[in-house]
Amino acid sequence: MDQRSSVFQPGYNCWRVEPSDRTALFIDNDETFDALKPLILSARKSIWILAWVFDPLTRLDPDRVRKSRDPTHADRIGLILRRQAALNPALDVRVLTWDMPFPIAAAQLFGPHRGAAFFAGSRVKYRLDATLPASACHHQKAVIVDGVSALISGGDIGVDRWDDQRHLDNNPLRRLPTGRHYPPRHEVAMLVDGKAGEAMADLFIDRWRTSGGEHIERPERPEETPWPEGLVPDLRRTPIAVARTAAAWQGRPEIIESLLLHLASIKRAKRLIYLENQYLTSPIIVEALAERLVEPDGPEIVTIGPARSPSYFDQMTMDSARTAAINRLRSVDVHKRFSAFSAHTPKGAPIIVHSKVTIIDDTVLRIGSANLNNRSIGLDSECDLALEGHSDFERETISSFLGRLVGHFVGRSAGDVLATMEREGGLGAAINALDVKGGPPRRLQPVPTRKLSGVEKFIADWSLGDAIAPDDAWRPWGRRARLKRDIARLTEPPPLPPERLQE
Repeated sequence: MDQRSSVFQPGYNCWRVEPSDRTALFIDNDETFDALKPLILSARKSIWILAWVFDPLTRLDPDRVRKSRDPTHADRIGLILRRQAALNPALDVRVLTWDMPFPIAAAQLFGPHRGAAFFAGSRVKYRLDATLPASACHHQKAVIVDGVSALISGGDIGVDRWDDQRHLDNNPLRRLPTGRHYPPRHEVAMLVDGKAGEAMADLFIDRWRTSGGEHIERPERPEETPWPEGLVPDLRRTPIAVARTAAAWQGRPEIIESLLLHLASIKRAKRLIYLENQYLTSPIIVEALAERLVEPDGPEIVTIGPARSPSYFDQMTMDSARTAAINRLRSVDVHKRFSAFSAHTPKGAPIIVHSKVTIIDDTVLRIGSANLNNRSIGLDSECDLALEGHSDFERETISSFLGRLVGHFVGRSAGDVLATMEREGGLGAAINALDVKGGPPRRLQPVPTRKLSGVEKFIADWSLGDAIAPDDAWRPWGRRARLKRDIARLTEPPPLPPERLQE
């Protein structure tokens, strides 16, 4: 793939494309937090955190640190941030998290609001951000250190977010501060540095100012870029695209880069579209996928998600819409190229698949906060990072990461997954071949065909609980008409970049 064929179009389907000197990919928060902790401890100029939920009692290393309050080996992130700020007066430590409404905050044990009390009187600058249209949320998840190294994830810094790749049914390390155990959870993250990290610092600066905070400057790049000691990058000197979502609000324009990059990537696929996501509900994205399934020589589409949502509200709204989406894709799958799986523990219990990953062939890898639902493509604030496979090594890295992702679910190596894909002629067939050999229960279970009840169909048809923009958040009767217009408009070919118009 040469640069002229890039799917990234800055100013259209992404904000910026900037080089990352080093890029590392993480599966589950055991790996992610293992990188986050030394990254924070290495900070010399700034630690900036964007969050949907932030809980100061979150443990970063429960499998290695026995006592979370050990003064020399503090493991709760709030203690680490307070200590870093106190010991380094020049260090600028800031946390910007969504000011959740009461029902959601209660479900999160009031973590964000406890954070305000936890950091009161300390050098940590903590803000709850409510600068949003009604019903929207700030959903970006990033940690930027010294203005140059950035960790972007689909997961949050919360007390029920840590898990390792085994996803055991009973892991004593998955424990809330109350002592209660929480279910297994799957997350994915990406760490970048260099100009790509600086782009994320610029995003934080804009968010902080928009939230009502003072103007801040990106710190001068340190002589030594922060990076976890011993962590070998998966890639070096790789262009990284930053794709965002933001609603039109108080004079700020609508940003739908996340959606447009999804549509461009889906259209670009030749062999495989792999979607690992908490929600697959957006009718716009579903119709783009359906178009590819009806093509005689289109790509295979494989989705992995949760068996069900953890909350009753999401089970009624998002699960109904996800079932409708899968039913729609199966109805047009005349060439038998669509597979939908849900992830389970070794004993068959559901795993909360909270990751947001897209892999297109071996040419595009995307990780971030955006779900495949209406909210994430038009209403909530989102941020994803994406990279392309231009060289043989980059394409091998993307393929290997796909193998790692699928393999960790079924207890197989990346090599086993990729070899079985080659032998079976596709990823869906490879999953079925590898998973069955382990015997019941399956770790990746095919999503069962299910007919929606009348109430569920009504909820799915009208996208209740899944607004796409501020102007339809409280007027769902107009949402379906808008979605039909947007499907017709957005599934058209994208505009040519300026250099192509001159040819």
